[in-house]
Amino acid sequence: MTQSFELPVDKRRNVLDPVPELLELNARAPLFRPPGGMPHWIVTDREVVRQILADAERFSSMPPPEPDGRKPDPHPGSLLQTDGAEHSRLRRLVAPMFTVRQMKALEPMMARIVDQRLEVLERAGRPADLMRYFARPVSGLILAELIGLPRDDLSELSRLGDHRASGHSPRRHPATSEYVGHFRKLAAAQRRAPGEGLAGMLIREHGDAVSDEEVAGICESVANGSIENTAETIGLGVLALLCHPDQLALLRERPELMDRAVEELLRYVSVVASVSPRTALVDVEIGGELIKAGEVVSCSVFAANRCPYGGDDGTADRLDIAREPGNHLALGFGVHFCLGAALARLQLRIALTGLLERFPGLRLGTGVEELRFRSLAPQFGVETLPVLW
Repeated sequence: MTQSFELPVDKRRNVLDPVPELLELNARAPLFRPPGGMPHWIVTDREVVRQILADAERFSSMPPPEPDGRKPDPHPGSLLQTDGAEHSRLRRLVAPMFTVRQMKALEPMMARIVDQRLEVLERAGRPADLMRYFARPVSGLILAELIGLPRDDLSELSRLGDHRASGHSPRRHPATSEYVGHFRKLAAAQRRAPGEGLAGMLIREHGDAVSDEEVAGICESVANGSIENTAETIGLGVLALLCHPDQLALLRERPELMDRAVEELLRYVSVVASVSPRTALVDVEIGGELIKAGEVVSCSVFAANRCPYGGDDGTADRLDIAREPGNHLALGFGVHFCLGAALARLQLRIALTGLLERFPGLRLGTGVEELRFRSLAPQFGVETLPVLW
C-alpha cells in the first residue's frame, strides 16, 4: 500500500519498502531538491547523511526561521532542538537515567509490563489488534514508569499526539499546547514531591539549577522519542517478520539471534523517516552540491538505511536477521545520537521475545493489502495490525 503522494518523496513507502521514485532519485545523486520546487534539500546517500549529522559546527539542529523571517519560540529542555554547549548540558542532566546499570534495573519492570499486555492481547480474542492491545500500551506504560508520568495521562497524550503530528488538523496548535501542558503539570508536581522517575531525578539531583520549564521540555523530548517510535517499531518489526517467514523461522530456531534481529529490524523499518532538519550555518560543498548558508537539509534515515549506497554489497534492501550489525542510522548519528538507544533496544528485545514465545503460531489476521498505514510527523507506522495465533 503506497502512501499518499502529498507526502515528501522521502517519507512515502510501499508497505515497508522505498517507493520507486525515491530509489530513482537516490540513484541519480546523493542529495537533491525534491520535485515540486520545495526550498530544501533531501539527502539519501548513507555516507553524506553521516557527514551532515556528524558536522555540528556547520549544520545546526535549531529550527529554521519561519517563512516570514520570525525565529521560532525557544523550547527549553528540547534535546533535539539545541546545539553546542546547551545540548551537551542537557544530555549530561539526563544521561544518568540511561546508563547500562539503570537499564538493567528497569528490565524487570519492562518484562512485567510486557507479560501483562500479552495477557490482555490473548484475552482480546482472535484476531486481535497488536497495536491496540500490545505495542502502544507497552511503550506508553514503560515511558510512564521511566519519567514518572501518571498512567491516567497516557490515553490523553496519545490523542493529543495524533493531533499535533498532523499538519492538516485544525486541532494541531491547541493540541500542542495541551500536550506541553501535561509535562508542565508533571514538573510542578514532581517539584513538590520528587518521585523515582526522570522528572524526580532531575529535581532531586539539580534542584533550582534546572527549571520546571526545562524539566517539562526534557520529559517531553524523551516521550516524543519513546512512545510512538517504540510502538511503531514493535508493530512494523512484527509485520516485517510475518512478511518474511524464513526470517521468522530462523529467529524461532535460533533465539540467540534476537539482539541481531533487533538491530536489523530497527534498520529495516526505520520508523523515523528523517531526523530533525539541519540548517547550514555557512556555505557547505558536500556530495557534489553547494548548500548555501541558511538552507535547510532533510536527512532521510529511511533512504540511507534501505537504498543502495557506495560500498553496498547489494543487500541493503533485504531483511536479514543474521546480518553482522552495522552502523545503521535508525537511532541517529553524531552528537544527537539517540540518548535512549539502549532503552529502545531493550524494550524491543523484551517485547519481541515475549510475543514470539507466547504465540508460536503468530501470523497475520488479514492480507497485507488491507492494512492501513499512517505517517505522523515524524513517525511512520501501521494503524492496526490484526494477528492470529
